Amino acid sequence: MAGYDVIVVGLGGMGSAAAWQLARRGQRMLGLERFDIPHAMGSSHGITRIIRLPYYEDPAYVPLLRRAYALWREAEAATGERLLVLTGSVDAGPEDGELFQGALASARQHDLPHEVLTGAEVNARFPAYRLPAASRAVYQPEGGFIASERAIVAHCRAAQAAGAVLRAREQVLGWEAGPGGEGVTVTTDKGRYEAARLVLAAGGWMADLAPVLAGRAVPERQVLAWLQPRRPELFAPERFPVFNLTVEEGRYYGLPVYEVPGFKFGRYHHRGESGPAETIRREVDAEDERLLRAFGERYFPEGCGETMALRACFFTNTPDEHFVLDHHPDHPQVVLASPCSGHGYKFCSVIGEILADLATGDGTTRHGIGFLRLDRPALRGAAPAAA
Repeated sequence: MAGYDVIVVGLGGMGSAAAWQLARRGQRMLGLERFDIPHAMGSSHGITRIIRLPYYEDPAYVPLLRRAYALWREAEAATGERLLVLTGSVDAGPEDGELFQGALASARQHDLPHEVLTGAEVNARFPAYRLPAASRAVYQPEGGFIASERAIVAHCRAAQAAGAVLRAREQVLGWEAGPGGEGVTVTTDKGRYEAARLVLAAGGWMADLAPVLAGRAVPERQVLAWLQPRRPELFAPERFPVFNLTVEEGRYYGLPVYEVPGFKFGRYHHRGESGPAETIRREVDAEDERLLRAFGERYFPEGCGETMALRACFFTNTPDEHFVLDHHPDHPQVVLASPCSGHGYKFCSVIGEILADLATGDGTTRHGIGFLRLDRPALRGAAPAAA
């Protein structure tokens, strides 16, 4: 059995970033990925992911986002890849709604440059949009997107260049923690490995690998659409800000045309289909397309030409839809990494740094993650009976 300082299980968005951060600190680290690098079986595929600063979910995320932006730029400098593209962001909905009020509160609390616009003003400035005139929006110029699959490859290449050993197409079957917080042994379908510490970053499979997360990390099917715009020039990155939008049909998000044909968008909690990662339905059907096209045709009519692609992925949701970043409650040498409830990819760069902090030294981090700990009140009632 080969010995390492740290083993990272899962090399998607979070795990690949952690691999780079650990390797660049001189840690002897092994990364294990069940599928390809990158792959389309989890939550990180689909070309792009939104990044935005006025975070309606909780203002406590904003300092993490600021560090995430800096680390995305560091990753670009280290790899020569363009990973972060700025387009501006629109967070819009009813004036008294959670999304608009939360985004405005975050922008004001953290002194973020922003404008408050009506739906009509958004439509006039960005002609691809057809928001209800009475909607209210926070426009923030530093929003944009991350090239998600490219970023995974970039982080993995940077980790390898710093000495990491990464193994794809190798499934983790289980792990054992040594007594007194000392060491771990990881068993895969190809071998056994020992390390001082373990980071579990397996997305929708987290509850399988860490039963303490059963009921607290639940996969949910999600579908994304790419539709060919009738006026493509309106949906180019320089003319189309990413959006997070609450309308009567639900909450939706979208991005400009980038690298592949089509304006990309999806609906949060698409059709409410939850279950184990192994059984999540990955095929798409006519109802998926109908639901998404109905939204697009109403609010982005110039974007709704032919369907270019429909792809399924999944969220891994916690009850309060905040992340989990913490040590295992029974094994302090094991770090649990972030079921991110559909809004986590933008944080990958900083979560990689946090995971490296938690898995080295005294296991603490300077980042404010107290609200993301496993023992927070919202998760206590979701704990499995045997935990």
